[in-house]
Amino acid sequence: MSNGLWLVSLLLTSLIPAGIIFVLPERQVALRTTLNIFAAISKLAIIGMLLLEVENGATFRFSYTLGPSLEFALKADALALLFVTLSAILWLFTTIYAIGYLEQGHHRSRFFGFFSLCVTATVGIAMAANLATFFIFYELLTLATYPLVAHKGKASTLQGVKTYLTYTLCAGAVFLLGLMWLQTATGHSEFTQGGFLAANGEFTNWQLQLLFALLIGAVGVKMALVPLHGWLPKAMVAPAPVSALLHAVAVVKAGAFGIVRIVYEVFGIELSYSLGLLLPLALIASFTILWGSYRALFQDGLKKRLAFSTVSQASYIALGTALFGPIGTIGGLVHLVHQGVMKITLFFCAGNYANTLDVHNISQMNGIGRRMPITSLAFSIAALGMMGAPLTAGYISKEWLSEGAYAANMDWVSTVLWISSGLNAAYFLPILWRAWCKPEPSTWPQERIPRRGIKESYWLLLGPPAITAFLTVLLAIYADSSWSPLAWAKLIAEREYSNLPL
Repeated sequence: MSNGLWLVSLLLTSLIPAGIIFVLPERQVALRTTLNIFAAISKLAIIGMLLLEVENGATFRFSYTLGPSLEFALKADALALLFVTLSAILWLFTTIYAIGYLEQGHHRSRFFGFFSLCVTATVGIAMAANLATFFIFYELLTLATYPLVAHKGKASTLQGVKTYLTYTLCAGAVFLLGLMWLQTATGHSEFTQGGFLAANGEFTNWQLQLLFALLIGAVGVKMALVPLHGWLPKAMVAPAPVSALLHAVAVVKAGAFGIVRIVYEVFGIELSYSLGLLLPLALIASFTILWGSYRALFQDGLKKRLAFSTVSQASYIALGTALFGPIGTIGGLVHLVHQGVMKITLFFCAGNYANTLDVHNISQMNGIGRRMPITSLAFSIAALGMMGAPLTAGYISKEWLSEGAYAANMDWVSTVLWISSGLNAAYFLPILWRAWCKPEPSTWPQERIPRRGIKESYWLLLGPPAITAFLTVLLAIYADSSWSPLAWAKLIAEREYSNLPL
C-alpha cells in the first residue's frame, strides 16, 4: 500500500462504519457495538504504525486535484499525529462510555453513525495538508456534531443547537472568505514549515493583519475564545458522551489545532511576530483564560461549570502558540493532550452522577464521594490536574507555559497562569469539599442501582473515567519518557520549528 493510502484508510476506519451503522436496525445492538469497537481499535493500529514511521523520518501524503490550484490533500506529520492519536484514544474510551450510557436510549444507530462521522472529521482536520482540506473537514465537523448535540430532541435542547449552529456556520463563512482570498492571491493554501505567507509578496501588512484576524476569528469560535464563546455553555444540553467529545477531542480542540496551524504554517512565527499579531493573540487568550474561570465560579450546574472551565483551559493552547519561542509552543501542544485527558474524565464523571443518581447540580453533590467513590476519585484527580497540582498532567503543561513566558520575555503571562490556577481551585475545591466532607443526604433525586446492586455506575460507565484519571497521573510521572506527549511535542518543535532555538 502506498503511504498516501494509509491516510485514506485512517479516515475510512470510521467513515465506513458510520455508513453501516446508519442503516442498522435499533435491535442490532451486538453488531453495532462490534463495529464501533473494531473501528476504534483499527484506527489505533494504523496510528501506531504511522507514529513509528514518522518518528524515524518517514513522510505520508495523499492528494487529489479538485480543480485549478485546488487540492484535497492529507499529510501525517508529527503535529498531525499528536492530535490524531489523542482523538483516536479518547474516541475508544468515549465509544465504550457511550455504549453504556445509551444502553436503554433511543435512536442509537443515528447517534453512533454521526459519532463516527464526527471522529472522521476530527482526524481529517488533523491530517489536512492545506487550508482548503482543513475547511472541508471543519464544516463536516459542524454538520456531524449538530445531530449529536440535538440528540435528546427537547425544546430546550433545540434552542441550544440553534445557538451552536449560528456561531459555527457564521465562523465557517468567515473562514471561507479568508480561504478564497488566500487562494485567489497565492494560488494555493498549503501548510508549510515556517509559513507559506512568509515568502509571499502579494499582501501588504494591513492585508495580512486582516487575513490573520479572519482566520483566527473563524477557528476561535470553535475554540470558544471570548467573545466568541457563547455557544459552548448552551451546547451542554447534549448527552454526556457528546459533551465529553466536544470539549476534549472534537470541536474545541479543532479550533485550537487550527490556531497552531495558522500561526506556524500559514503565516509563520517570525512573520506573525514582526506584524505584531502574537501579542494581541496572547492578550485575547489570557482574557479568555481569566474570564472563563471567573464565570465558572457562579455556575451551579456541574456541566455548565465544566463548560466555562473549558473556555478557560483551551486558551492555554492559544497562549502557548502566541509565545515567541519553542518552549511556549511545547507547553501549548502538550496541554492540547493533557487538557483533553483531564476534561474527558470530568465529563465522564458528570455523566455518571446524572445517570446513576440524577444529580446535575453542584448543590446536590453533598456526600457523593461516599456514595460513588470510584467516580468521585476520578473526578478529584482530574480536577486537581486542572488546577495544576503536582503529579498531574496539568502541572506539566503549566510549568512549560510558564517557562515559555519567561523565555519570550513575557513575564506577565506567568501572573495570568498563577491567577488562573487560583480561580481553578476556587471553582473546583468547593465541589471536592461537598463530595468528600459533607454528609450524604437521606435520599438522592433518583437512584438507578446497576446490576448486582453495586453502589456505583455500570462498569461501562465506570471504566473509562477510571482509566483516564489514571492517565492524568501517569502522563505526569512519565513526562520525560520517550513515549510521552511531552516528548512528542518536543519532537514537533525540533522538526517543524527548527529555525527557533530550543
